[in-house]
Amino acid sequence: MENNRRRTGARYEQTAGRYLETKGYQILEYNYRCRRGEIDIIARDQECLVFCEVKYRSGPGAGDAAEAVDAKKQRKLSVCALFYLTSHGLMDTPCRFDVVSITGNKIRLYRDAFPYAGS
Repeated sequence: MENNRRRTGARYEQTAGRYLETKGYQILEYNYRCRRGEIDIIARDQECLVFCEVKYRSGPGAGDAAEAVDAKKQRKLSVCALFYLTSHGLMDTPCRFDVVSITGNKIRLYRDAFPYAGS
């Protein structure tokens, strides 16, 4: 089951990546992992580094996929982003957190979806 979920997630992350490229983003990395968690997509949008979470729902009955990026998930993404910035010597680089919500065949981008929420 976990392997199937991972495969499904990877498929929608690739879909989100292609969508972001149509919006002018340059994809730098998929599935960045550190000891504190994972970031689905790291991209560049002009001078800004973007940490992007991808959420998928099969249909609208399951609620908006973006709602799954709750405060706990925001903290985890923030800590991972800080780890990335530190380990790559990018602490002075402007960055933001975006969410790509995929519901059925509809894709929605939430630019600057939440502020840094690390502790």
